[in-house]
Amino acid sequence: MSSLLRRIKTLVNSRERTSGEPHSPNGASSFHLVWTLPQMPLKAVTATLEILEPPANKRLYFWALQVSFSGERRLQGAGHIGLQWNRRHPGSTAANWGGYGASSAPRSLLAGSESSLPSVRNDRNTRDYPWKPGHRYRLSVGEGDGAPEGLFSWRGTVTDLESGIEVVVRDLYSPGHQIISPMVWSEVFARCEQPTVTVRWSDLAAVTTTGEDVRPLSVRVNYQSRVDGGCDNTSVAIDELGILQSTCTRRQVPQGATLPVPV
Repeated sequence: MSSLLRRIKTLVNSRERTSGEPHSPNGASSFHLVWTLPQMPLKAVTATLEILEPPANKRLYFWALQVSFSGERRLQGAGHIGLQWNRRHPGSTAANWGGYGASSAPRSLLAGSESSLPSVRNDRNTRDYPWKPGHRYRLSVGEGDGAPEGLFSWRGTVTDLESGIEVVVRDLYSPGHQIISPMVWSEVFARCEQPTVTVRWSDLAAVTTTGEDVRPLSVRVNYQSRVDGGCDNTSVAIDELGILQSTCTRRQVPQGATLPVPV
């Protein structure tokens, strides 16, 4: 019987997943654009996000710029600044700046300052934020202030480039004194077959700890695998302005592909 069950499981896992719920541990199908930069310490990172086709359902969607924090030869956790389609917030729109320590313990969330943005859910990381489809939003991580002794402060901001209004979400505190390994991603808690959602990433940029401006010339594509619960109908594409991430579409760019960043 166990052999039969294993064969059935193998058959199920080999089928393309284009409908149904993602079977990942957190219930999401995620896909990433990993910046191809030389290994160098950074002090600021920015990316511009535009939600071209917004969600048409009540499921959670999260689009973010992620960075890792590093100390002397040691990873000190990571943080992600981004926008959410989140029905728990007014208009289903929110901003999030949260992160995790290097420990895998359940309570390893990074501490931070109080946000000036309201939150109907009283969530320290996720705050009410009225983003609009078609607007370009610059997501930024840079040096903050007011960190407790022995920690460093990292400020997450969102700037609506149509209105010019910049909002500080809050500061996170980490033992890491520099940024490494930036990427951008979509984390989708919807069924694989739910209507297509498309976002565009552009203007990927960073500043080194010595003040040098750097930009990735390319990104590496990473999809959450089928065996890890991801949907097989997420894909990426390039247009004249940036790199698109789309759900519920035929995958045209394979896992691990390297794409040039439009300039």
